[in-house]
Amino acid sequence: MTSLRQAILLVAGTGLLATCQPKKYELDGTAPVADFSVTLDTSQFPVVATFTNLSTDAFLYQWDFGDGSDLVAGKTVTHTYTLPRTYQVKLLVAGRGGSATSPVREVTVPSGCGNLNFAGLVDCGGTGTGFWTYSDQPGAVKTYAADGVTLLSATGTLPDCQADDQFNFSNSYVYTYDAGLGCTAGSSLSGVSNFSFRVVNGVSQLTLLRNRAFIGLPDSVRNKTYDVVEATGSLLRLRGTRPDGTQVEVSLVHPLPPLQRVERLLTGGSSRTWVLDNTVANTITVGTEAAPTSYYAGGALGSLPACQADDEYTFSTAHNFIYDAKAETFVAGVYACQAPRSRTTAYVYGQPAGAGLAQLVLAAPGSFIGATDAAADRTYRILSINTRQMVLRAGAATADPVFTLKLRVR
Repeated sequence: MTSLRQAILLVAGTGLLATCQPKKYELDGTAPVADFSVTLDTSQFPVVATFTNLSTDAFLYQWDFGDGSDLVAGKTVTHTYTLPRTYQVKLLVAGRGGSATSPVREVTVPSGCGNLNFAGLVDCGGTGTGFWTYSDQPGAVKTYAADGVTLLSATGTLPDCQADDQFNFSNSYVYTYDAGLGCTAGSSLSGVSNFSFRVVNGVSQLTLLRNRAFIGLPDSVRNKTYDVVEATGSLLRLRGTRPDGTQVEVSLVHPLPPLQRVERLLTGGSSRTWVLDNTVANTITVGTEAAPTSYYAGGALGSLPACQADDEYTFSTAHNFIYDAKAETFVAGVYACQAPRSRTTAYVYGQPAGAGLAQLVLAAPGSFIGATDAAADRTYRILSINTRQMVLRAGAATADPVFTLKLRVR
């Protein structure tokens, strides 16, 4: 971009080249006066400002928008402000009579946080970025007919590679999608997009501004525009219209801290029942912490005794543990089915002492999970967990032996 100083020198240099004789050059025009007006479009956010030149005796213009962005040339220009604050704006001009700078003018850009839906979307009262992931309740994604009322489909439990997706919105109008694991190798559509926010006939809407950007499902909605049905401190519901007229609604919640997320998976948000996973090989292995299969590498698929395979282990958010042996309990050592040892006990849940995502300690002596001799200290560490499967390490990190147990949701 040609600077104003360079432009003035160019004007002066024209006369010098005409004669090729050294002489003193004098500006021969009226000195310019720099001035401008500004209007703000606050019908949507981020706010767009229109700057109109009112200068006289000038033909070159450069705008300083006061936000650290590059200078922009032009007689009338627009500029998008992504953060609400007061900016110091000035205009630099040049003409045949020299150059001038306008008085600094303050431009105050309002915040979108006055809208409750926007405030909930981007967490205006907190970090300024709203972090969202799929709701773990059934119906996280729903499809409606064109009337917006008739329900056509609703998801049940999402696959883990979809459930870990994150959708983040910042108060600087940047949307980030993180696909996490991704359901298909190499197909991750993670990316960053700007977005705009506006209210149309009382309905809050956000529009993604990057090609291929999406929220929830990758199939596109019209104009990449989503109605904000609800945006509270804990729930975000967005609805968009597909090209065929049907509507898709996505329910999102704030991601839980890791320890709480594991507990939610363990308990299902209220109460969840697990059984030893007899549909896989090596359901139970025994060894040391360093070599978990060194004492017993596990049995073949389906090899658990029936009286052990039908046992149920239920965990609740109230930190109650219920062991239901059904008709009998398989007792280690004697390797026989005996009278049921069903019981209920409290458990302590918290950070793991050693490898694992979380740890629980059963309160009542004689309580166990999976095998009667699995953990003398009644300590169980959750090594991995999702909505269908869990791997427990029975015994503290210093115990010898330790048991590794594979469980699945009943």
